[in-house]
Amino acid sequence: MTEPPDHGAAAERTRLAWRRTALSGAVVFLLAARPAFHPDAGPAQWITAALAGLGWSVLVALAYRRARALRRRPPHRGRRSITAYALTTVALAVLAGVIVTL
Repeated sequence: MTEPPDHGAAAERTRLAWRRTALSGAVVFLLAARPAFHPDAGPAQWITAALAGLGWSVLVALAYRRARALRRRPPHRGRRSITAYALTTVALAVLAGVIVTL
């Protein structure tokens, strides 16, 4: 007799990984927003902070959507949200690299 697969632990680990990535996006946003509050900040700093804020907002929204999909039994695959999340994460990583090098 075979037992049905337990999707609970794997779904929970995945949900936590998505949350961790969203938190690292928050760090990028805060690092990008910091120069925008300097008295001599110009449009470049404001645009960088706005782009980082937009990226972080997308990460949080996608992570929330994916966490809801993982609660289903069996969990929903979510191919489009995974691709969008990966692309947004790469974009934030590139933005963070630009911020650090400047």
